[in-house]
Amino acid sequence: MDPYRPLDDDARALTRDVLAGATTAALGTLRDGAPMVTRAGCLWLPGQGLFMLLSDLSDHARALAVDPACSLLLGEAGARGDPLTHPRLTLMGRVEPADKPALRAAYLARRPKATVYYDFTDFRLLRLALGEALLNGGFGKAYRLTRADLDALA
Repeated sequence: MDPYRPLDDDARALTRDVLAGATTAALGTLRDGAPMVTRAGCLWLPGQGLFMLLSDLSDHARALAVDPACSLLLGEAGARGDPLTHPRLTLMGRVEPADKPALRAAYLARRPKATVYYDFTDFRLLRLALGEALLNGGFGKAYRLTRADLDALA
């Protein structure tokens, strides 16, 4: 039995909402062959993708330099109710370098506190080249999104 529902307009809207509202993500990488998860700041820029500003000094940035494959979990549990009823989105793909100077104004307009460290030389701006995603909108509301589905969200 396939637990995933056919993608519909409500699921697309929920995916957009989760992407737009995400300020951090649980970032999963591989470090020496073992899975590692950490919290990383992120920013969705419609039409451009999802970006992370990471320090080269961090273990997760070093892991991504060796193997750019990763996954991100977006979405926070609400203040009330069962945490598993709140929407969350898992994105899978590979990171690639982004044009940090060109995206500076757009990034800092949405994340002004990053002004403190954005220009540090050890910080890189990475873009997630999306593969696919899994949306869980709560119990019984699971959806698979292809790369084409994600590209159409912009």
